[in-house]
Amino acid sequence: MKLAPAALVAGSLGLAGVCHAEISPWATNEGGRMRIVAMPPEPDGTVRGALQIEPRPGWITYWREPGDAGIPPQIMLPEADGATLTRVSYPVPKRIDNGELRDLGYDHPVSLPFELKVRQPGQPLDLTASAFVGLCRNICIPFQADFTLKLEAVGGTPVQEAMILNAAASKIPEAPSDEFAVADHSISENNDVLSLKLKLPPGSTTPPQVIVTGPEGHVLFDGQNATQDGDSYSLDMPVGKLPKNYDIKGKQWGVLVIAGKRAMESSLSFR
Repeated sequence: MKLAPAALVAGSLGLAGVCHAEISPWATNEGGRMRIVAMPPEPDGTVRGALQIEPRPGWITYWREPGDAGIPPQIMLPEADGATLTRVSYPVPKRIDNGELRDLGYDHPVSLPFELKVRQPGQPLDLTASAFVGLCRNICIPFQADFTLKLEAVGGTPVQEAMILNAAASKIPEAPSDEFAVADHSISENNDVLSLKLKLPPGSTTPPQVIVTGPEGHVLFDGQNATQDGDSYSLDMPVGKLPKNYDIKGKQWGVLVIAGKRAMESSLSFR
């Protein structure tokens, strides 16, 4: 977890909400509020949900890699509760520059879709989930809240919850495809320059924004030597200082490409 340097307030607020349906009450602090929305378990035990975070005007919260400073969101479940968190997804973030610091996050309400796996799908389950996020303005405030959800199969589909989750899913970056993908990648012998060749969506006329996430806390923002030929786009990205004795062989890094109104997320494998 990365914390903003001098501006960090080392405190947190724990609040509990009881959810008799699938939408918890809001937990609040001075920087904003958050809650959990969850659908009833599916026959195979899958539970679709979302952590909704609403920063107050002027405040921000963070992406899965916050950039130069910040706190990445976390959702935690006690093992004894009978469910396992299997996936968390993140909408396309915004680059937020603050002096020399470059953060990745959201200055508006955001929903993080997630999936749980219930170990006994046919049984009602009282589930406790903890959420931990950072809300930052001139100071960065760690914000923790605990939520209790009653999960059980119901007849029909809860309309309000389904609308919230569908809206959240629509903001997730798309998967690679034939028309939008990383066509090739390589890293220099000294691991100091990452070279990417991208296939952009048809009709792309402006340079894309490219964000690469390496080891935890290591984000590449800057591109150089960029060239575009139709839908093909190439660039080099200085890697910067990697952790001491870091061996890139066998590792996977993440890459997010934002081209106009579309965004694609993929991974880079190194042999």
